Amino acid sequence: MKPAVLALADGTIFRGRALGFKGETFGEVVFNTAMTGYQEILTDPSYKGQIVLMTSTQIGNYGVTPEDNESHRVWAEGFIVREAARYRSNWRSRQSFEEYLIEHRIVAIQGIDTRALTCHVRDHGSQMGIISHLSFDEDALREKAKAVPSLIGRDLVREVTCLEAYEWTERSIVMDSPRGKSSMVPQDTAQTPLKLVIMDFGVKQNILRSLVDLGCQVRVVPASTTAEEIRRLNPDGIVLSNGPGDPEGVPYAVETVKQLLGWKPLLGICLGHQVLGLSLGLHTHKLAFGHHGANHPVMDLRTRKIEITSQNHNFAVGLPHKEDGCTTLKSQQFDSAIGRMEITHRSVNDGCCEGMAGIESPILSIQYHPEASPGPHDSSYVFRHFLEMMKGRR
Repeated sequence: MKPAVLALADGTIFRGRALGFKGETFGEVVFNTAMTGYQEILTDPSYKGQIVLMTSTQIGNYGVTPEDNESHRVWAEGFIVREAARYRSNWRSRQSFEEYLIEHRIVAIQGIDTRALTCHVRDHGSQMGIISHLSFDEDALREKAKAVPSLIGRDLVREVTCLEAYEWTERSIVMDSPRGKSSMVPQDTAQTPLKLVIMDFGVKQNILRSLVDLGCQVRVVPASTTAEEIRRLNPDGIVLSNGPGDPEGVPYAVETVKQLLGWKPLLGICLGHQVLGLSLGLHTHKLAFGHHGANHPVMDLRTRKIEITSQNHNFAVGLPHKEDGCTTLKSQQFDSAIGRMEITHRSVNDGCCEGMAGIESPILSIQYHPEASPGPHDSSYVFRHFLEMMKGRR
């Protein structure tokens, strides 16, 4: 086994074994608490700029399947695991985990104490780091890690958004394991299709599939699309997708959403939720180590029901504050640029805002991922609620 080194910006060093493509990579080190879904995580554009640390002890057991990708390529900058499985067991698998990493030129490391690293990130916050298979000079790697630019203020959306608008028609796949086959989820065609425009900040494909499953006509447009161009498409609703990085790094998207407020129903997801928050006059702030995983409890404040959710965000929505720039939304209702809004969901772990809805306007916004992939489907109802909102405004 060839050696590899992980160096963090605070000077902490972890030595392990090389995995994946031979090279050197850098990014913000974050931990993900999902036990499965490594392929979906790697191909989620929201992980652009980040090195992902998996807390589950073994990764790669079921190999890789092309249908499980969440985009057309891998976006994570690097990967950290305790142990990469050498053998795969899954009738759908077409490739091993390490073969996949090598094909997509992803530099990774295994064989380190991932529990100790997770505790370090939890206690000291997410920070920039570097994985190297090429250099083992600890002092030199520490200096390189310190020099890696922060994600704060950077526009990573421009690097992951589509270049041209396109129609999406693919539906979700359901497994029929007794026969070893897969089939498509039947599309809901009971009514005239609702037309949706998706602003692509780094959209996951399962969001698009989930909307097509419900009978929607889906058109995906680049993040730089103007409000005027969207108005010309005359959709029944607009979805602001997930995506990577700091929402304050995409002021052009915030300005577009400001011009669309109150015109047609809006659904914000993850980064889209934060962009929507900024357009409403709220602020955003960086969390210490973010929420990444498929097992995050969230409370629906309207029903007091707990949902287990899939999450991937380093920033959160809050109110302006004179001393530290931003504070969490503490009350359940607040005034915004479009009228009264309601906080609908909160994280059970740290209380941060996980959902908002307009009281006087057609707005629905959530910080987590209702499409899951990976993760539980507790929150899939969000898409149906948005469809009902669109039907009511048609």
